[in-house]
Amino acid sequence: MVNEQSDIPKQRHRRWYWPFGRKKAAETTFYEPYADAIPPRIEEPVAPIKKPRGKWGSLSRGIASGLLLLILLVAYLAITAPLSKSLQPIAPPQITLLTSDGQPFARNGAVVDEPVQVGQLPDHVMEAFMAIEDRRFYTHWGVDPRGFARALLSNISGSGMTQGGSTITQQLAKTTFLTPERSLTRKAREMLIAFWLEAWLTKDEILERYLSNVYFGDNVYGLRAASLHYYYRQPENLKLEQAIMLAGLVQAPSRLAPTRNPELAAKRANLVKSAMVSVGYLSQQEADSLGTARLDVRAKDALPTGTYFADWAMPQARALTDLSFEKLTITTTLDARMQEIARRAVARASLGQAQVALVAMRPDGEIVAMIGGKDYAKSAFNRVTQAKRQPGSTFKLFVYLAALRSGMSPNDMVDDSPITKGGYLPKNAGEKYRGSISLKQAFARSSNVAAVRLFGQLGDRAVIREARNLGIKSRLAEEDPSLALGTSTMTLMELTAAYAGVAGNSWPVKPYAFKKDKQTWAEWLFDWPGRYESKTHKNMEALLRSAVNDGTGRRAMLSIPNYGKTGTSQNNRDALFVGYAGDGDERLVVGVWIGNDDNKPLKGISGGSLPALIWKDFMQQAVQAKNPASTGKPAKMPDPEGPVIPLDLPEILEIPVNIGDSEIEINGDSGVRLGTEIGGLPVDLKINGDGVAVERRREENPPGEDR
Repeated sequence: MVNEQSDIPKQRHRRWYWPFGRKKAAETTFYEPYADAIPPRIEEPVAPIKKPRGKWGSLSRGIASGLLLLILLVAYLAITAPLSKSLQPIAPPQITLLTSDGQPFARNGAVVDEPVQVGQLPDHVMEAFMAIEDRRFYTHWGVDPRGFARALLSNISGSGMTQGGSTITQQLAKTTFLTPERSLTRKAREMLIAFWLEAWLTKDEILERYLSNVYFGDNVYGLRAASLHYYYRQPENLKLEQAIMLAGLVQAPSRLAPTRNPELAAKRANLVKSAMVSVGYLSQQEADSLGTARLDVRAKDALPTGTYFADWAMPQARALTDLSFEKLTITTTLDARMQEIARRAVARASLGQAQVALVAMRPDGEIVAMIGGKDYAKSAFNRVTQAKRQPGSTFKLFVYLAALRSGMSPNDMVDDSPITKGGYLPKNAGEKYRGSISLKQAFARSSNVAAVRLFGQLGDRAVIREARNLGIKSRLAEEDPSLALGTSTMTLMELTAAYAGVAGNSWPVKPYAFKKDKQTWAEWLFDWPGRYESKTHKNMEALLRSAVNDGTGRRAMLSIPNYGKTGTSQNNRDALFVGYAGDGDERLVVGVWIGNDDNKPLKGISGGSLPALIWKDFMQQAVQAKNPASTGKPAKMPDPEGPVIPLDLPEILEIPVNIGDSEIEINGDSGVRLGTEIGGLPVDLKINGDGVAVERRREENPPGEDR
């Protein structure tokens, strides 16, 4: 039997599937009896697929997208940038300082004067500023690409930049209308405002605004105020060398102010001369013939900011903000409660004609209270930060630290007998000697001869090293044994910060007035503070505690652990007590100094007497009274914009009087207290509405003076 399908030819056919559009045909093989009778399928032509437009198409789409983004960016910047404000009169800058709880205590405005007019200024004044700040000022439209590229190339090559990348118009926009943030957004706003200013103001008007408002250091704003401040002459009469000096200050006014850094200011002035020569405003011969402008700064009667702390903190505030024109309110570390405690402790002291200084800080350097003198209104001279005086025996801290780090212990013996040989023959206070005594006893009794012998044994390098480690930057005499007794001068701030380094066992301590940012990981990793070995630190604290409990500082003794050292300089010209008390981060480090501004000897005052009493008075309220009595009323939040509350004005509510070795204190609240000795024992006689009471004081026989 013949298979009929065996003779049927095998055919290939395409099948088409159109569920979602044209799809590639699947080839299928099958047998069909009448394949020849099926007419061939006529395939319809398919439209060719469009090819991409190529790189030009992508480029056009990219350009369109970029233009759209640019339009949106410009619209955003136009909305957020203070364009309308840029044409308004510029208000003088103002900084308000707040205490740590938000109370305003100092408000400082700027030194400003009448604006200048370009047509009335000598040509060399404008030429000096344009040469160093914006050479193409009269030819660009607010932003100078060539100047920016030149500054960038100079920075990269390290050849020294004679002109900044920002134009005068941009600087005007930045310093007067924008915040101090450093970001691309602010830079874009700066450029936009620059274009806006160029569109609405003439070049001369822009230059007049710039010269009338730019910062020149020393809290002085504007060319007229700066000209009068530094040279006591109107800007229309400025000499060429004076104009050159002023033009150079604009780059970094606080750092380059000639009243503070004359050498840096002169170096910058030389760059201005070179810029003027390169532009063609001066010949090289003319530049070489110019000398350095001599200052003529006249004394002013205006009172500074109002408090010693504010005078110290305000320059730091301006440096932190890096802003010329803006109304700023900044919170400081000053504690209003502790400042009031310090003021009252000083007011209660029987100082006579002597001056006083007190500074309180945390172990990390956070300043919480500062008294720079008896009466700020009479003398704004800050004896905490500006006066350099001999620290006396408080300097022995560094001598004994060097001894402990060399391997000695508090129980090691030292000779406390008179020194009879050599070129330097110091004596103990009262010429009292105890023979062979321990380091602990020598430190507690503040033995001068023991300290000098240790200094000779250890060497001056070891002692100076410890002082430098703890942050003392003042000059220290080398190869001079009297250094051991504190004959080299330093500020009370330096000395107290050194004790703070011991209190926190972390040095050096840098005092600060504004809260620090949290330490970054990189800073934690690479910026390790110095630390003493546990044994060394423990032994040093044992010495400091013995000086308070058993030595010359017994008048400062508290009911809690306290550490400190007395100091009395040569001929009783300075009396100090520096120490600390409290626990952990709540520790307070306080330095107290008493002396005369004319360096005359004090009468009957040593480091262990009045300074120790002031220190104790402050500490008892600041550290021991952690929870003051509540009034029952909710605390009222201070208004940062409200009136300034002065913190350094004297307000004597108690009248202390010294009579010989006795002390009378008249207080309207508690009556009269008479502190005296009966049979060699210190007692207090208290007279009030309840009668007369006799109480024995905690301290024993008053300690002798030290040097």
